[in-house]
Amino acid sequence: MEKPVTLISQGEQMVGMLHLPEGKGPFPAVAIYHGFTGTKVEPHRLFVKMSRALVQKGIAAVRFDFRGSGDSEGDFADMTVSGEIADAIRVLDFLQEQPEVDGQRLGVLGLSMGGAIAASVAGLDKRVKCLALWAAVAKFDIFERQEELLRQAREQGYADVNGNILNYGFYEDARKQDPLALVAGFPGSALIVHGDADPTVPVEHADFYHGAIGGEKEKFIVAGADHTFNRHDWERAVINKTAEWFHGKL
Repeated sequence: MEKPVTLISQGEQMVGMLHLPEGKGPFPAVAIYHGFTGTKVEPHRLFVKMSRALVQKGIAAVRFDFRGSGDSEGDFADMTVSGEIADAIRVLDFLQEQPEVDGQRLGVLGLSMGGAIAASVAGLDKRVKCLALWAAVAKFDIFERQEELLRQAREQGYADVNGNILNYGFYEDARKQDPLALVAGFPGSALIVHGDADPTVPVEHADFYHGAIGGEKEKFIVAGADHTFNRHDWERAVINKTAEWFHGKL
């Protein structure tokens, strides 16, 4: 079953889609977090396909738009990393409130900046039992290297990110965030997935996470793949690997 759902985070409505396996449950569940300027669907419906693959394994999934993105309330201009971490924790609250979900068996999955959010939440929230990272940002100085956008933000208080206005406060907040330090304290299992030809978040970020995570961990590198696995064979490899991995851990 798939049904639209909503929750309130810091006074604003987030819109999502809940995927449930057939049967009574309660089922283990995975919260899925999108990337910077992304949505709960992501390119080539990547998150829809991932959620349905989890359901086939008997695992529930939920994918929300962060505040200021997709169908959710809020303004993208006001988006911050710390705000998305708060949203992500509210998604775990939401899952725990669902009668079909086993609140003792929760995992998180994040893509790109959503991976940094997932890693941070795994380090902060003891409810997270396992963590999957897809092309995850490990160090937020990656945004500082977008020199033209950073210059705009410094000079006029905001940057124009492909038509999205982003306030300078995003950069100020991001400098304070350290997902590697947070995830170092995560006691659960981790899967680190990355394309070795990622032009957006270099594959070395996977190495940063592999070095930081102290518990059980596995690195899965997709040869030739770009940032969002934009080829059918890359997509299938990532989805199949991740679904099997969650099935074994949850």
